[in-house]
Amino acid sequence: MLAESKKNLFNHSTIRNDFPILSRKVNNRPLIYLDSAATAQKPQVVIDAVDNYYKFQNANIHRGVHTLSQEITIAYEEARATVKKHLNAAHAHEIIFTKGTTDSINLVAYSFGKKYVNEGDEILISSMEHHSNILPWQQLCDDKGATLKVIPINTEGEIDLKEFKILLSAKTKIIAITHVSNTLGTINPIKELITLAHQQNIAVLIDGAQAVPHLLVDVVDLDADFYCFSAHKLFGPTGVGVLYGKQKWLNEMPPYQTGGGVIKTVTFEKTTFADLPLKFEAGTPHISGAIGLAAAINYVNAIGINNISEYENELQVYATKRLSEIDGLRIIGTAANKAAVISFVVDGLHPFDIGVILDKQGIAVRTGHHCTQPLWNIYGLQGTVRVSFAFYNTIEEIDSFIVALKKAIKMLI
Repeated sequence: MLAESKKNLFNHSTIRNDFPILSRKVNNRPLIYLDSAATAQKPQVVIDAVDNYYKFQNANIHRGVHTLSQEITIAYEEARATVKKHLNAAHAHEIIFTKGTTDSINLVAYSFGKKYVNEGDEILISSMEHHSNILPWQQLCDDKGATLKVIPINTEGEIDLKEFKILLSAKTKIIAITHVSNTLGTINPIKELITLAHQQNIAVLIDGAQAVPHLLVDVVDLDADFYCFSAHKLFGPTGVGVLYGKQKWLNEMPPYQTGGGVIKTVTFEKTTFADLPLKFEAGTPHISGAIGLAAAINYVNAIGINNISEYENELQVYATKRLSEIDGLRIIGTAANKAAVISFVVDGLHPFDIGVILDKQGIAVRTGHHCTQPLWNIYGLQGTVRVSFAFYNTIEEIDSFIVALKKAIKMLI
């Protein structure tokens, strides 16, 4: 059971009241939202920040001398500074606003790949990667004649460090790996992996989509070359995300997209590109998204990311215990170091059928392959039911979920 201090911090009368959607009903039942790994809910302060921009600040940035443009340019760059501080990056210009994690990975695959990857080179990813951290590298390898190699995992869903070391070679140009698995919940030892890679001068990209909402991330301490995440999983708006990149790489990489905003000068004969970070931010950006992301980060920091991490771990441990008591249920992913994500199967039952019956009882979970089809092929599965927690969830919701799940199993057997 949760410590009394945590009960007081994370309860309906405080945190949950900040999230308007949690007061609604689904199928005449109180909503129990257990799908935060897909997208997190938004606190009122984020909704208000986005609403305020469109009501009172709407203008374009970096281009105007009028008051609205000047005001929102300052706010936009303050949002960049907020992200920089949150990740403990060395420089604000190392923070690139993108459309999300997928866009960030594609940016690096294109720009880094164009500059540094050649025929015969190798790129490493792990067996647990999201499709968004597989497909861009596959495409790059196809285009360049490079080879994509896959780091294996053990039966618990942990990186095989021995095999990882064997795969590293002079041909390896970049490693792209998730910080936290969106299906297994595994928290990878990325600092150790980065250290091993850097001993051979290999760059490392970290997919932090599932980590940033739940863990303290310090890109300088990790020594990550690239780190990316999406705002919508960090209680912010959809359609905006972040790529952190060391300036030594970003300065050398060519622009990912071209157009307005990325230039110093343009003639019909030649273009010179802007300095960081504008070099990688073509066109009008998602201004309201950046403003909303900054509001989300400030909200999370007011609660305390370490408090969040500790509380969510207690939810995960409690839910794991309750699920493990159900006959015929098998949890997939039992790493020693896990985040608040649990995937499971029930003998003889299809995950989709379970998900539908849970929804009828007002409980939102994810079913399917969760954009990790190669991973499930390793386990010999078509997919799983996935529950994922955030700090607005409660022990009581887990208890209600377990009751509803047992009902679903009884109906389907």
